[in-house]
Amino acid sequence: MDLMEKLSETKAYIESKLDGRKPVIGLILGSGLGEMADAIENAAIIDYHDIPYFPVSTVPGHKGRLVIGELEGKTVLCMQGRFHYYEGYSMDEVVYPIRTMKVLGINALFLTNAAGCVNTSWKPGDLMIITDHIKLIAENPLRGRNPEELGNRFFDMTRAYDKTLVSMTEKAAEDLGIGIRKGIYMLFTGPSFETAAEVRFARLAGADAVGMSTVPEAIAASHMRMNTMGISCLTNMAAGILDQPLNHEEVLETGERVKRTFSALVRECVKRWPEEKL
Repeated sequence: MDLMEKLSETKAYIESKLDGRKPVIGLILGSGLGEMADAIENAAIIDYHDIPYFPVSTVPGHKGRLVIGELEGKTVLCMQGRFHYYEGYSMDEVVYPIRTMKVLGINALFLTNAAGCVNTSWKPGDLMIITDHIKLIAENPLRGRNPEELGNRFFDMTRAYDKTLVSMTEKAAEDLGIGIRKGIYMLFTGPSFETAAEVRFARLAGADAVGMSTVPEAIAASHMRMNTMGISCLTNMAAGILDQPLNHEEVLETGERVKRTFSALVRECVKRWPEEKL
């Protein structure tokens, strides 16, 4: 069975649970941030393992389900947990949910993640709007036969993170009194945290944050011409900046500490999302 046939089956199953509702924004919640989905009203909840061809989350802090309902006057499809290359999935499996969103008619994608802070002027708990990314690993979710129904073989990545949405998020944060950063996110495959030398390299390359997700999703979204924005919750200083070991518990703890601020910003962004970007 080819990709489009699989996507058609996945789409039909999800739509059968939605009573005719049409989500317009896809929202991915990263490690420690999943409780944002509790704010969604009139929610239909679908476990990943029930969805045809969907991978299953294996990471602590990822509940592994779709929550579809109303948030700030818009119908959203929210992923409580994403998929990572380090879990053993191929890159095309990692981005399968993004392609599912597209065939469901979603053209707006809101990415969030927990990331290590590389910029030494910032601190854990800061929120960073992603303005660009760096991917130096060889694997790419578009490697192999190109699904022409979804996008062109070769495509532009200079607008992977929509500038209008970046400006909107800056203004929303300002109006809410939330300090916000803007910066560049660099992908590492994980699951091991980066070494101190790798973090120094990331800083020299121009990165402000490092993490193990988001970039494949943004690439797939760009291929399908989706309007995408991303926010990183900087949950810890990256390796070598402080003289202490890194652990996933710190990621979850910081996510818990800032979840109210994060939730308020996400909701305000959904509320302000321009109609022309849906």
